[in-house]
Amino acid sequence: MNILVTLNSNYIKPLKVMLKSLFLSNPKEKFTIYLMHSSIKDEELEDLNNFIKMNGSQLEILYIDNSYFEDAPIILHYTKEMYYRLLAFKFLPKEIDRVLYLDPDILIINPIRELYDMDINEYLYAAAYHDKITVKGINKLRLYPYEINAYYNSGVLLMNLEFQRKFINENEIYKFVEKNKAKLIMPDQDILNALYSKKIKSLDEKLYNYDVRYYRYYKIMTNGMCDMDYVIKNTVILHFCGKKKPWHEDYSGRFHALYKHYEKLAMNF
Repeated sequence: MNILVTLNSNYIKPLKVMLKSLFLSNPKEKFTIYLMHSSIKDEELEDLNNFIKMNGSQLEILYIDNSYFEDAPIILHYTKEMYYRLLAFKFLPKEIDRVLYLDPDILIINPIRELYDMDINEYLYAAAYHDKITVKGINKLRLYPYEINAYYNSGVLLMNLEFQRKFINENEIYKFVEKNKAKLIMPDQDILNALYSKKIKSLDEKLYNYDVRYYRYYKIMTNGMCDMDYVIKNTVILHFCGKKKPWHEDYSGRFHALYKHYEKLAMNF
């Protein structure tokens, strides 16, 4: 199973936590972890390689020259590496036809095979959108005149690489960034939605991109079905969206204890 991550040195520890949760929740699977980066040190890569090998999988490193997206806007806690997922099809081996991109600020708490094997033949991506009226409405207005029916989260992306190599124009992405710099708030996500939302297959956010900030919202919207028992038994991916992250000392979210559990396991290999 092919997994893609794109990050810099600041996110190596969260990456290990995410990967540890992936390995533990999928004990019979073997993973190839493709890491796209521009600046991670050799000793950090060696440590990460040892970590992944110790957990029965392998690391493939894809170095990306700093010239890619050098003029693209970087905002708040977002980094340049967030853009790399948009061009992953250029750098990943030609023989692989799909890859699952995962942000480092997530936990995988149930098997991921059903997601990975999903039929996406007619789509560039499969992704989830957070079904809140305010999220959809604001982003639809903000990205006008680009037509979007939903605003997809780019933290979990099942990628149809074969289709992307035929359909996605690299220069179109650069032109969009140059034209819309002033209004990009979540840059890579804005690009994904403005240019490609009609070619994205919708995933159930409660299963595959559960925003941990909205536990009460999910529970209310499902008439109580989506309680903690449901999440632990059924949700595959928990996503710690937003500025506040569970590895920060002042974090106090509902799923903080679960994150610290996986963090401890990751630090002990």
